Amino acid sequence: MLNSLKNHIEKRFSFLNEAKLLIAISGGIDSVVLTHLCAKLKLNAALAHCNFNLRGKESDADEDFVVSLAEALELEVFVQNFDTEKYAKDHKCSIQMAARELRYNWFEELAAQLEFDYILTAHHADDNLETFLINFTRGTGLEGLTGIPVVNEKFVRPLLPFSSDDIAAFAKENNISWRDDSSNASVKYLRNKLRHEVIPILKEINPSLLQSFGNTLENLQDASAIVNDRIDGFLNDSIEAVNDDVMTFKISEFKKVAQPKAYLYEVFKEFGFTEWQDVLNLLDAETGKQVRSKTYRLIKNREHLLLSEIDTNIDESILISEEEKLVKAPLGIIVFEEVDAISETASNIIYVDEDLLQFPLTLRKKELGDVFYPLGMTGKKKLSKYFKDEKFSLLDKENTWLLCSGNDIVWVLNKRADNRFKVSKQTKNILKIEIKN
Repeated sequence: MLNSLKNHIEKRFSFLNEAKLLIAISGGIDSVVLTHLCAKLKLNAALAHCNFNLRGKESDADEDFVVSLAEALELEVFVQNFDTEKYAKDHKCSIQMAARELRYNWFEELAAQLEFDYILTAHHADDNLETFLINFTRGTGLEGLTGIPVVNEKFVRPLLPFSSDDIAAFAKENNISWRDDSSNASVKYLRNKLRHEVIPILKEINPSLLQSFGNTLENLQDASAIVNDRIDGFLNDSIEAVNDDVMTFKISEFKKVAQPKAYLYEVFKEFGFTEWQDVLNLLDAETGKQVRSKTYRLIKNREHLLLSEIDTNIDESILISEEEKLVKAPLGIIVFEEVDAISETASNIIYVDEDLLQFPLTLRKKELGDVFYPLGMTGKKKLSKYFKDEKFSLLDKENTWLLCSGNDIVWVLNKRADNRFKVSKQTKNILKIEIKN
């Protein structure tokens, strides 16, 4: 196995030979064998061990074992203790998910702080098969069936071509000891149930299962590459605009293709959507209809789909005193300046009669029943009617801020001033209000 791994590294991961490496080690057979292999190959590596404090003395014994192994192999070792149960409770996730998040976050932080180039994990061919089956049973797209990435940013998995039998044989041949995690025997976890009850039956049916599975993965990865190339081209045609808050997609491009639902899935799968029939229905829905994930929403707006992140911050009003000349606001910095006359004009500037203002001014979002007197028009207008006439999208409406004096709107920011506060022949004090980015 040592020579096979050496050849594999030379062929696929030659960059590891000159890199500073961090090996994620639990104390189990897989990560311990990976550590011995790296030591024999004289790679520049250190160890990183997580103590999740889930198995009492057993967890502490794992930590002691890893520290002893590092000393025996003359490797630097880093150990981090976690209160995993508290993290799971605070973040409302499973213990398994908590442990995963904790260890990967710490590995990345450690690598960044100490300038490790790559983080090695001991995932192997059997792990790959288990991951495939987990995704398959839960339901997934093509990307969920292409296996564990060999390289994923800083994470490298050099043992993926090797089976658990290969690893066990190497450990036996080299008299390598390791720690057994008692929780791995429990079939209450899906991965363990597949490992102990399902995969042995599949291997009995097909003794060459892992080899066949490896061929299947290659085919699926090739198919995934073709799909990704096609989606890249489709995105170039379908994205009309991108700004800091919203991505705008042409509905017409989705309607051109034979399977719009498949394209919708590939384009928006990274944003947490799950109700794909509802997403498909948006193509023919009324303007304003939307579909939400936990973090994003997709809105139908005439001939477009608008993708935006859901703002979890509660909108709050901002009070502005008469003494304040610079106010930090969501749309930029609002500058208040007393001037002698009206000069430059732009959508981000208004001039008002300062004596007509009632301080403190209020900066707020729209409210039900809002009306104002648009500058240049006679009479009042409902703000909702103004939005409709100006063809505001739902996101435009939600992102509009109002500068108010008492209950009266002074300015629909960057859009329209109110006629009641305009500068006239009787004005003695002119206030220039400008928004600067």
